[in-house]
Amino acid sequence: MKKIKDLYFAHEEIINYLVVGVLTTIVSWIAYGLCRFVLDVNGNQLHMQLAVLIRWIAGVLFAYFTNRKFVFKSTNPNKIKEFASFTSSRVVTYFLDALIMAFLPGFLPAVICGLSRDWVATLVSAVVVTVTNYILSKFLVFAKTKKL
Repeated sequence: MKKIKDLYFAHEEIINYLVVGVLTTIVSWIAYGLCRFVLDVNGNQLHMQLAVLIRWIAGVLFAYFTNRKFVFKSTNPNKIKEFASFTSSRVVTYFLDALIMAFLPGFLPAVICGLSRDWVATLVSAVVVTVTNYILSKFLVFAKTKKL
């Protein structure tokens, strides 16, 4: 048990980021699933992009608060500026997500391992976006400032 605890504390930030990332992905996919229920995303690019936007908004709101508190443990008193920076970095990855979702499904077969092409594209996009989000959050948004 001590080894597990030591391992956790040695890699706490990345482990917490992965847990929060999984939870953020679940929140995003629930939002996307609800959009699929309401909107016809198959063959309708406008509805697909609207579903991606709603998925993104849900994910960003959840991710900011959980990353701030549990991952990067930010003590920045300027939460508005920090949130603006976080949101700006997520706008970049939103466009990356939107590009992947606009083009990748068209290159995929209709069904892969029982999943529709939009869900497969969503999985691919999640990996690319998660890695990019971590890099932007770690080095830009929640970067620790050195005290002189």
